[in-house]
Amino acid sequence: MSFLALETPVPLVDLDRLEHNLDRAAAYAREHGLALRPHVKTHKAPCVAVEQIQRGAAGLTCATPFEAEVMATVCQDLLVAYPPVAGPRARRIAALPAGVSVTVALDSLPAIEELHAAASAAGRSIGVLVELDLGMRRVGVADVAEAVELARAVLARPPLEWRGVAFYPGHIRQPVDAQGTALAELNDALGLALAVFRTSGLDPEIVSGGSTPTLWRTHELRGVTEFRPGTYVYNDRTTAAIGACALADCALTVLATVVSTAVPGQAVIDAGTKALGREPMRGADGDGYGVLLEHPGVVVTSMSEEHGILDLTNTAWRPEVGDLVRVIPNHVCIVTHLHDVVYGVRDYTIETSWPITARGRGLAAAPSTPDPARMTARQVDGRRSTA
Repeated sequence: MSFLALETPVPLVDLDRLEHNLDRAAAYAREHGLALRPHVKTHKAPCVAVEQIQRGAAGLTCATPFEAEVMATVCQDLLVAYPPVAGPRARRIAALPAGVSVTVALDSLPAIEELHAAASAAGRSIGVLVELDLGMRRVGVADVAEAVELARAVLARPPLEWRGVAFYPGHIRQPVDAQGTALAELNDALGLALAVFRTSGLDPEIVSGGSTPTLWRTHELRGVTEFRPGTYVYNDRTTAAIGACALADCALTVLATVVSTAVPGQAVIDAGTKALGREPMRGADGDGYGVLLEHPGVVVTSMSEEHGILDLTNTAWRPEVGDLVRVIPNHVCIVTHLHDVVYGVRDYTIETSWPITARGRGLAAAPSTPDPARMTARQVDGRRSTA
């Protein structure tokens, strides 16, 4: 079946490009003696995870309990790289199959206590990585002494097991060949943190870091034992713009149909924010929300929910209503989360398809009464006033 027969908008994955991306990252990990623990947030599909594991991935990284539940069906070594704050999240993590080794990254004593309670109730061990803030300024402990105390708090709470430290260099989004200064600063901060841990009698078994923008320079980070890129599996416009891949390495595109050419100088496609997301270019030059695979100079300049506007002012190409185009999105992880099924293609032929199994949260929210102990005074007052 040709993908030209599909109803649009729909994501396509070029299988040749996907296999190239998987092979390249696996070869890099082997060459530099690093454990590759890819983040599944990009593909959210067990069948793709299996391809990563078969190429030597040491395990998988997840962001949500549902991702971990889904990936536990194909992998026995999972890292949940998100603080397990709030009882339901921690309990779902602790309820993962007993045969699956589970590690969680966190940065606070409340998260440790919630995970400890869940692990104790489930009667299972759960590993812990103390998250360091080495420049991202999102989550993670900036004070290394505080991080050491968190590690000691974990060690004092079996069945939790302290396994090491984690960090995310997401603040480094410069072009790959211009990352030298930022990587040097990161190296200094990481080296200092590891030295403090070791002089405190705590030698991290695992030092987990990495991202797709820094993927190919991970070996320059002294002390790192594993890395967690996600986007590399499909790549996207932003990744290509910073030189972490070529535009020809972008495996996922959104197939869309031209639905209107009524306004001169533009065309409208049926892929808007609900198909492409609204992620701007980050850390790279470029505007708009995607470019066309067939005409990379044509940008999706604006969108509404179901409409995407193609700017035709800088091209001689003039599409007709009904024409199909393939959009390379700015940020592929967002796009994956917006769709139910991906079609794997070679040339124009659909070779396979797979559901995006781990999208969403996996369980409907159950009505419950919030715990007043976890509510602010203002929230409690608000509940009283509406009672």
